[in-house]
Amino acid sequence: MAPYFLQNIIPRRQPGNEGRPLVQVLLSLTWVQWALFWSGWLAWTCDAVDFFSVSLSVSRLQTQFHKTEASSITTAITLTLLFRSVGAVVFGILSDRYGRKWPLVWNLVLCAILELGSGFVQTFRQFLAVRSLFGIAMGGVWGLASATALENLPVEVRGLASGVLQQGYAVGYLFAAVMNLRLVPETSTTWRTLFWAASGMSLFAACVRAVLPESNIFIRAKAAERARGTTTTGKTKRFMQETKVMLKKHWLLCIYAVLLMTGFNFLSHGSQDLYPTYLTKSKGFDNYHSTVATIIGNCGAIAGGAIAGFVSQYIGRRLTIVIFVLLIGAFIPLWILPSSFGALSAGAFWIQFGVQGAWGVIPIQLAEMSPPGFRATFPGVAYQLGNMVSSASSQIEATGGDHLKTTLIVDGKPTIVPDYATVQGILIGVVAAFVLFITIIGPEKHGLRFEKHKVAFEEGGGTDDAIVDDEVERQSPGSQHSDEIMDEKKGADVEVV
Repeated sequence: MAPYFLQNIIPRRQPGNEGRPLVQVLLSLTWVQWALFWSGWLAWTCDAVDFFSVSLSVSRLQTQFHKTEASSITTAITLTLLFRSVGAVVFGILSDRYGRKWPLVWNLVLCAILELGSGFVQTFRQFLAVRSLFGIAMGGVWGLASATALENLPVEVRGLASGVLQQGYAVGYLFAAVMNLRLVPETSTTWRTLFWAASGMSLFAACVRAVLPESNIFIRAKAAERARGTTTTGKTKRFMQETKVMLKKHWLLCIYAVLLMTGFNFLSHGSQDLYPTYLTKSKGFDNYHSTVATIIGNCGAIAGGAIAGFVSQYIGRRLTIVIFVLLIGAFIPLWILPSSFGALSAGAFWIQFGVQGAWGVIPIQLAEMSPPGFRATFPGVAYQLGNMVSSASSQIEATGGDHLKTTLIVDGKPTIVPDYATVQGILIGVVAAFVLFITIIGPEKHGLRFEKHKVAFEEGGGTDDAIVDDEVERQSPGSQHSDEIMDEKKGADVEVV
């Protein structure tokens, strides 16, 4: 068989991927499956609200901390992105070792505490320190939320679920933008209010996850290990052994995933983080209109993510990404050339439709690509290492704008302003080309049934073929099939009587 780098861009369907009609599958989901999915979505949404609190407050933060250049404030964004990989490693390992529930709960609580603290700082140095620590907490959320949301769903709906899950990011940006538009101007604490509100949302998400059960996969695995008499120390030792096995076998895949996520994170942060500043500084809009344009762009993101995730279930993950990245290239001129609010808003809508459409495939693409026993650690670390490499995107754009100038007519007078339009257009064009290339040469395991694999602390969890026997899975305490088996046994007893 040819190596996966040479496989056709249109994947062969995996066994069982034909499945049932989508509507039938959605109607068959239990309340626990729905609740776990939406709890993962909510966690990722709150993560986005927390992150974009800085992006939406650049001008106010400049005033607060007496900084004349936007690049000084965007240092906080860079530091947050740099430290996210640390959180991805720590919380990803905790999740793959101990389960999905409590690592995510404590991760969200830590996010809430540090976001709350961000609103109380008095100096710029304090602000940078708190945002750096916040990056560690924030780094764990995506991998844990993605694993929680997707691994409990049937394979037939995972494409659509991936798109909806990822657009929790856009919804979070939307929530933050609306609060920045309506809540912040009405309070005396201005930008601090946004951070405090975001903190409350993260704490709420932690409470929601705390009242829901553990993932079925971990309920089964823990029950099986208890039946074998395996101790906690024994499970930890085995987890470390299986981690070594996984890394030895999949080191090349790890490098590829980081490169893929570097491109995607440059695409996302390069088109979003400095966008409000671009509209106010380079296009002359006030904070109100720049926020409204941001909201319109995120409506495009939500639509693109859901549509792309749904489409990927039928035409494959990589082909869907390629189509949506080509859309980005087509709409770059509309994004940067106009001067009117209507045209620029339309550009924002379609650029984010393409960017977040491509992103909508990423949760399921990474989950299927991952070594199956490490679906929290592998995607989360790849995602955040990509974030770390791309952490300077806002700095690059801000610095580029400081050196590349254009003329803007303000009150009838020509004014020299940063040319963020040209800087962003060049950056996104180059990054889109890179994402196309790295996507096409990469692997795809469309429709992989990773929920049948052993978890990382079970023997064989570090290999790709450690599949749980269907009968064992059905009879495991906590399995979604165990109640059906009990009903069958009760029925048999009645017939005998």
